[in-house]
Amino acid sequence: MMRSILLMGTLLASASAMYAQDAAPATTAESLFHEGEKAYNRGAYPAAIDLFTRTLAQDPDHLNAYLQRGFCHSLQREYEAAVSDFSEVIRRKHDHLWAYTSRGSAYAKWGKPELAIQDFDTALNLDPRNQEAYNNRGWSKKATGDLAGACRDWAASRKMGNAEAKIILQNNRCK
Repeated sequence: MMRSILLMGTLLASASAMYAQDAAPATTAESLFHEGEKAYNRGAYPAAIDLFTRTLAQDPDHLNAYLQRGFCHSLQREYEAAVSDFSEVIRRKHDHLWAYTSRGSAYAKWGKPELAIQDFDTALNLDPRNQEAYNNRGWSKKATGDLAGACRDWAASRKMGNAEAKIILQNNRCK
């Protein structure tokens, strides 16, 4: 009888430990990152920012955590924080196309079109067929008063097959 009680106690302790592992919060950098992606996909941006921050506390070189956190900050209209995260990616990987494109977009939304244009220029040097960079550089040029330059960028994007650029060209009366 005593042996049965001990065996039963051991089984319960083992099952309890297994349950605790399943219910435990994510603790490795990768598991935190994946939880952050889930929160991002649900639109829970503050929770995602927290999870990406925790990821970076464990792995300061996790480029995707910086990128994703930057996207979350942009969606929260926290453009200075977004620029900081995208800049960290660029500091670690100087030719990261999407970091330049994303930072340019954050600068544009933050009301800094000149800085946005610089990033879109770099993105286009890295990938001359980047339709998003042409479209966004066009909007930034328009914001600086350079409608002719904006129209050239939108026309280049349209030539690459971007249907949105055709509408932008018409709406801005580009020739």
